[in-house]
Amino acid sequence: MDAIVTAGGIPHPGDPLYTYSNGNSKALIDIAGKPMIQWVLDALSDSKKVDNVIVIGLSSKSGLTCKKPLHYVSNQGRMLANIVTGVKKSIELNKKSEYVLIVSSDIPTIKGEMVDWLINTAMQTKDDLYYGVCPREVMEARFPTSHRTYTKLKDMEVCGADVNIFHVNQVTQNLDTWEALIGNRKSPLRQAAVIGWDTLFQLFTRQITLQGLAERASERIGIKGRAIIWSQAEPCMDIDKPHQLELMREDFASRQRKTGSVNKKIAVTKNVKSKLVKKVVSQKTKIIAKAKASGK
Repeated sequence: MDAIVTAGGIPHPGDPLYTYSNGNSKALIDIAGKPMIQWVLDALSDSKKVDNVIVIGLSSKSGLTCKKPLHYVSNQGRMLANIVTGVKKSIELNKKSEYVLIVSSDIPTIKGEMVDWLINTAMQTKDDLYYGVCPREVMEARFPTSHRTYTKLKDMEVCGADVNIFHVNQVTQNLDTWEALIGNRKSPLRQAAVIGWDTLFQLFTRQITLQGLAERASERIGIKGRAIIWSQAEPCMDIDKPHQLELMREDFASRQRKTGSVNKKIAVTKNVKSKLVKKVVSQKTKIIAKAKASGK
């Protein structure tokens, strides 16, 4: 399956992340010594299920690397147009392409095994859209200060994932509805209004379950959609605000400190073992030499 990485966003004056981007793409903001998108590309590199990677909004001049074939497509100006262009590129690369992975460039903690889990889980059925959600308790257990926006349903509170799967036929169907849904992706209530006012009312009064919402949305849009519930928060932890960026930077720094501490302990252990081995060898050498001298 090909992965389309959306990286066309450039923070403008007044945007919360403008001072961090220096007028460049949000995807290139540094986290732990790398552009945040590079961490996403590293995860896709490690995935066993990803074939090609298509980056929307950047060029080869960005200096990014990926173990998978890496392709660039220019920014089309709007999120939906970027996705449509990415899907067309995927079909160009592989005429038999059925599904594509849509990945945001601002989820740097995602891992290759998470990508593979999503693809394996989704491909158990044949639907048009697989949309991931993360329960509030999962997100707050991993990132307690993330301050995500949650959709409050009858059976749970969830936030949306930033890595999802689409059937390629969706780029030619229901484009007006997709435009409205994507344009309101940060507002669950506005998205519900796009689906229908009765859905908005049920969501507002918490009378609808996750399954019910998925079925209602599928019926109104005219697709077969399936909600994927994540047990890991990383694919749903995107960076929209300065405190979330600092949270990610500290998360990486903390993990690097732990890795450094473990490596230091391993190095010390190896050094101690090496000294013990040298000491034993030295003692044996002395004993052998003494024995030979006595024999004379």
